[in-house]
Amino acid sequence: MGNIIENFTKGLRRRWLRSTVIVALLGVVFVVTMFSIFIYSYYFAAIRTGLEAKARTTIDFFENFVARSYDSYYDSAIRYAETFSEADRIEMQFLNRDGSIMISSSGFTAGTSPDTPDIMFALETGRISSWVGRRASTGERVMAVSAPLMYGDGEIIGVMRYVTSLRHVDRQVFLNILIVVSVGLVVLAIVLVINMIFIRFVITPVSEITKMAKRIAEGSYGIQINDDYPDEIGDMVGSINEMSLKIAQTEKIQSEFISSISHELRTPLTAITGWGETLIYTEGLDNDSKRGIDIMLKEARRLTKMVEEMLEFTRIEDGRFTLSVEQIDICAELEDAIFAFREILHQDEIAFDYHNDTDDIQLISGDPNRLKQVFFNIFDNALKYGREGKRIEVFIGVIDEQVVITIRDFGPGVTDDEIDNLKMKFYKGSNSKERGSGIGLAVCEEIIKFHGGRLELANAVGGGFIVTIILPLIGASTDNTAN
Repeated sequence: MGNIIENFTKGLRRRWLRSTVIVALLGVVFVVTMFSIFIYSYYFAAIRTGLEAKARTTIDFFENFVARSYDSYYDSAIRYAETFSEADRIEMQFLNRDGSIMISSSGFTAGTSPDTPDIMFALETGRISSWVGRRASTGERVMAVSAPLMYGDGEIIGVMRYVTSLRHVDRQVFLNILIVVSVGLVVLAIVLVINMIFIRFVITPVSEITKMAKRIAEGSYGIQINDDYPDEIGDMVGSINEMSLKIAQTEKIQSEFISSISHELRTPLTAITGWGETLIYTEGLDNDSKRGIDIMLKEARRLTKMVEEMLEFTRIEDGRFTLSVEQIDICAELEDAIFAFREILHQDEIAFDYHNDTDDIQLISGDPNRLKQVFFNIFDNALKYGREGKRIEVFIGVIDEQVVITIRDFGPGVTDDEIDNLKMKFYKGSNSKERGSGIGLAVCEEIIKFHGGRLELANAVGGGFIVTIILPLIGASTDNTAN
């Protein structure tokens, strides 16, 4: 549950930031783009319109009062260029019918042939045309407007052309776009600030609640989250707190019931076992009776083991579980457990392979009886669930100041999605047909934790199931045993 909520809050934070920032960024890019297009079109349309109006006025004057002959056109063009009042920002050119510049108000381009589309269009169609491009001689961006000059009978005698630099216009457009981009960045910054405020007042509390929910999911039932939130988050906190209390109450009732029923079962099971052991050695019993008493004893012992496991677990949950810690050689304790269990395996025709990869005595601080209880429990599970594999392998070695013990069977293993549940109390694999309480591994997990170690479960490569016990050596850094 804690992982689900934690992933949700992390995902929510990412998705919220990503969606809002991307939307804001796209909005800013769209606005900047549209504004750039608009401001570019506005400035250039204004310049083009002004030049076209000026050109139209000029050619009307020439056609009505000047252009009676080619000579009069040429003479008038020279005088007009000499008296042109806007020569400082606009170049006025007069071109002949071949597209060559005859006269220029600047004097620099006279005699050249620009050969730009506006000139060709004006000569071919008799209409005003404009062009934006770079001047061949300097590479400067310019706008040109060409207007055809005609005789009275409609014959084109030349082209009057206005050319102006776009340097100042480009600078002005750039400054306007820069201003809009700056405003867009400010908007983005505001969006980010608003998002950070949102994260602080919404996502961060959810993250804190997630940590508490994770503690509850890990078994800290009954803890309460501070409810300082008046909105929907407060409702969620209230629900989690109520859930935590109800789980704690249920766990308490369950533990009390298990403890009570286990104690109640213990006495009659002891009596059944005692009388069964007495009866089986009674003379005169036939084989069927002996077989029946033997079955009764096995089942009574199995029930007694289950009762002991349940009592052990209730002690752990109630905090009454203790260890008699001393310095022990973990290799010797493991080998004692193997020796005690080997006969059972022999009866079931299970091969047992043991490999000790340590060079010397490996001392740890631990309770030998509790650790043997862990070994027996895991051996028993390997026997029950891996019986069809006919082999159990045990390995002990030292890695990074830690004792590593692996116990592997060659049975069918479990499904990957069940591995994390195997250490939960009362959980049994969905494919398991073996009888048992389902709390053996849960007890083993707690005992190993009390020793500062870890119990890891996994499907073995090549088939079967493997249990790994990791315990710190005496003097080892505590970092090595951290989960």
